[in-house]
Amino acid sequence: MGAALLLAGCATVGPDYRAPPPPAGIAEHAPAFVEGNAPAYAAEPLPSRWWQLYADPALDTLVEEALKANTDLRVAAANLERARAVVNEVRASAGVQTSADGGISVGEASNLGIGSPAGTHATLDAGIGISYELDVVGRIRRTIEAVEADAGAQAAAYDLARMTVAANVVGAYGDACATGARIAVARRSVDLQRQSLALTGRGVRQGVYGPLDATRSRALLAQLEATLPPLESSRRAALYSLAVLLGRAPENYPPELAHCAAIPTITRPLPIGDGAALIRRRPDIREAERTLAAATARIGVATADLYPSVSLGGSLGTTSRSVGGLVDSSAFRFNLGPLISWSFPNRRVARARIAQSDAAARAALASFDGSVLLALREAETALGAYARDLEENAKLKVAREESRKAAGIQARMRRGGLASGLELLDTERSLASAESALAGSDATIATDRVRLFIALGGGWETPLGPQGE
Repeated sequence: MGAALLLAGCATVGPDYRAPPPPAGIAEHAPAFVEGNAPAYAAEPLPSRWWQLYADPALDTLVEEALKANTDLRVAAANLERARAVVNEVRASAGVQTSADGGISVGEASNLGIGSPAGTHATLDAGIGISYELDVVGRIRRTIEAVEADAGAQAAAYDLARMTVAANVVGAYGDACATGARIAVARRSVDLQRQSLALTGRGVRQGVYGPLDATRSRALLAQLEATLPPLESSRRAALYSLAVLLGRAPENYPPELAHCAAIPTITRPLPIGDGAALIRRRPDIREAERTLAAATARIGVATADLYPSVSLGGSLGTTSRSVGGLVDSSAFRFNLGPLISWSFPNRRVARARIAQSDAAARAALASFDGSVLLALREAETALGAYARDLEENAKLKVAREESRKAAGIQARMRRGGLASGLELLDTERSLASAESALAGSDATIATDRVRLFIALGGGWETPLGPQGE
């Protein structure tokens, strides 16, 4: 039996884990993004602190504050600490185990002529023991592999939480300022319409316009004024979200952002890297890969149940009916030798558990493949949306500039008596409408930019496998 066990110890049960390749058909397309050829992008590596591309010190400060105080990050950090503690526990249980015990028992004996007087007697016992389990078939090694992979998955989950928090801070900051810009445009439109209503009212009194013109002007003014409350609500919501991301009460948002109307932007082409870097960097892909590693190791743990466990150990103790007798040489006892423990499991049950672990590993592999495909899809979609919205924004800027020219021409004509005040206001309303459309487009681009950085993995790049933990 001993020889057989030693031979068995030459190999570890269960499959040896190797990081999986990308899903079929991905490798040849991974180096470059299909949507990455637009002028808006540069084939440079994405920096780890991508929010610094905005060159906004106030934003940098807010992100750093959130990464220290955010409650979701505190939860993720605690989960990571717990996973690492489990690793330490499993590693410690694989080493030499010591024990110490002592006790006293009381019993009554009858006089059977064997030298022990009848009556009640107390027996004192004390001893120490030491044991070490031989990892004959690799059960302990596979268990350590599994919990280390679990810890790696939690580390990736922590990175994912950090990426999400940073992106949400940038998004809330941008939403607050973008909404402020839209509010400013909406207020200018309201002011212009009030001027138009005043001119129309004078025209009605002078008989130039009919009452219907004044009614339409008042209705348009009400419609423009109605756009302000929802925008104010959106700005407040963004500020409240930002405060909570910073670990503050909602009302404790940064007060300077209550009037921000300048949308944070990046004027240079965005560094996006390539598909291969994306696969290495995305925290959700790393989490899926480590989950697969853990599931693979647990196949070996389940398989090890088919084999016996062998422990080496010894014990030393003493037993006596008096405290002084505990140190008597005749009271000492010891034991040394291997202990073979085999529960003779129901092999059908054991095989079923192995099959369960194997199925879990195959599901984890499918999940990993799905994570890679999802990441590439999200990246391509975000790249395409950002490039197209930039093209739309460029056209809207042209429209705004043309409207400005028209308003300037109309103003000069008005001063020269060649155009009426209402004609000038109509032109100015067209300009306000063009500015509103551009402000909405600017807000969309700000959101697109954050979504793109999320899709690209946020910049926390860690290689796949244990070396990246």
